Amino acid sequence: MTTAAASSASQYSQDELKTLVGQAALKYVAPGEIVGVGTGSTVNKFIDALATVKDSIPGAVSSSVASTERLKALGIKVLDANEVQRLAVYIDGADEIDGKGYMVKGGGAALTREKIVAALADRFVCIADESKRVDVLGAFPLPVEVIPMAAGQIARRFEALGGQSGIHAQIRMKDGAPLVTDNGQHILDVRGLKIADPLAFESEVNQWPGVVTVGVFAHQKAAVCLLGTARGVQTLEY
Repeated sequence: MTTAAASSASQYSQDELKTLVGQAALKYVAPGEIVGVGTGSTVNKFIDALATVKDSIPGAVSSSVASTERLKALGIKVLDANEVQRLAVYIDGADEIDGKGYMVKGGGAALTREKIVAALADRFVCIADESKRVDVLGAFPLPVEVIPMAAGQIARRFEALGGQSGIHAQIRMKDGAPLVTDNGQHILDVRGLKIADPLAFESEVNQWPGVVTVGVFAHQKAAVCLLGTARGVQTLEY
């Protein structure tokens, strides 16, 4: 199901579209409910919008240190995930999303905490721009959070995947050293994948020793995507 929130073509910048989808996500925030909050530049726009209704919610559960800091700076209480039994909604972005609501996430290196918070939620609302829509997941390098001592063998397992040539996995670097996640681990970015069966792929890779989380969100897929387009915000329901 698709609805358009605006009709004139190409009237928005990318930053304006992020603001629009962030504001549109507010309608999924129920008064009195704790909100699950993701990570990234689009989510930052949602956090800014959430601040306008902060007095109507008990607080938020955050998926990253960066989001926690932004929430607190705007006067929104942040709760530990262990204090919460369930969330009505989790709102986050995606690096890719397909026609069934399956996603690739982790470009911001927060995928493990994002998946933990998403698993608490009854509904995942994805906020993204239309460049993130794909037919098959895998064009965006797949982030995989790994325990450092296992990085080499996990990279070799990806590169040996049957039937897919040209797969390459490498450690994500920052300032000349391996990036360290909020959890103290490393990220492998895997290029050259075509993920035809996201559910099976996620289940398989999560079983590999040393994998903390694979950045395929199929078991925690989106129920709704608020997509920023040249025509405004489109609502996609899965």
